[in-house]
Amino acid sequence: MTTLGVEEEYLLLDPASGLPADHADEVEELLGRVPELSADEIQRELLTCQIETATSVCETLPEAENALLAFRRELSGAATRVGSLAAATGTAPWIRPEYPQLTDKPRYQELRASAPGIVGDQFVNGLHIHVAVPDQERGVQALNRIRPWIPLLTALGVNAPFWMGRDSGFGSWRVIHYRRWAVQGIPPYFADAADYERRISRIGATGAILDRGVLTWVARLSDSFPTLELRSCDVQLEAKDTALLAALTRAVVVTALQDAEADTAPLVPDPELLDAALWQAARDGMEGTLVDPTSSAPVPAHQLLETFLELVGPALEAEGDATRVGEELATLRERGTGAQRQRAALRDGGDEALLALYRDALTAP
Repeated sequence: MTTLGVEEEYLLLDPASGLPADHADEVEELLGRVPELSADEIQRELLTCQIETATSVCETLPEAENALLAFRRELSGAATRVGSLAAATGTAPWIRPEYPQLTDKPRYQELRASAPGIVGDQFVNGLHIHVAVPDQERGVQALNRIRPWIPLLTALGVNAPFWMGRDSGFGSWRVIHYRRWAVQGIPPYFADAADYERRISRIGATGAILDRGVLTWVARLSDSFPTLELRSCDVQLEAKDTALLAALTRAVVVTALQDAEADTAPLVPDPELLDAALWQAARDGMEGTLVDPTSSAPVPAHQLLETFLELVGPALEAEGDATRVGEELATLRERGTGAQRQRAALRDGGDEALLALYRDALTAP
């Protein structure tokens, strides 16, 4: 069994207006009183309207999902007690014109000084999925091999359609927002671990980034854990949506590790093709076409998903996730991605229905 871990970022919103609510201090204090939550599960993010959680190392999908759902329930209650609504949405639908309040940490002040315009718009929440790798060398080889499939995973996880009171036209405006950072998008192909380190060191030496933590590639090796970390998906409306993406991510990493061990030739699309594919995935989600990394041709998104499932099917079976993934993908086909569900709520019931979706989905079993 290949272990995994999950990080989720959430927004605190005013329940009447939907505007970001700067209540993270109070929410953090209330969560800290919950005996069932460890200190590692309660984390702060850049803005004072954000809260983050991280699961412990998990072996099974239900273990990760149950941990997330338990945290979400406590978060929902704590947010309600301080007059907020906790939301698992990739972007804030509405924001105030003034500069946001930052969490009181020196690093966040340094980030503001380095990129004030970007930090001022950082009302975005991501999903980070960690999958264990044996060592850095094999981690780099796995990172190389998952690159062609990152746009598909991004498309499955779009949940950020609204920005500044309007529809952005993208399923994930968060992914587009992150393209403004100095180092972004799908990482390059690396010769080996030494090449990975050399290139990161050169980027750091330019002064364009504060440190390795600001490498905003949508996938990278973690500096804190022996894991490959996928960062391309928005935080998900429901914990079971997160579990689906975690299962698919684990399966493609396991497949990549096996291919590297067998010395199978990797698929290496042109970097500009992958960049365009990621942009397209962020725009269209699963509603249109995606770039087939083998042919470079546009294909229906669900057709590419079937190709992907054939590739990672053995890994899904080996990890015990195949049945669950099949069920959740059927649900996704029926009701759509998070972005589709948000748009439907706003269309059918206005602002009130959108906020109700955030509230109800956060703790949905």
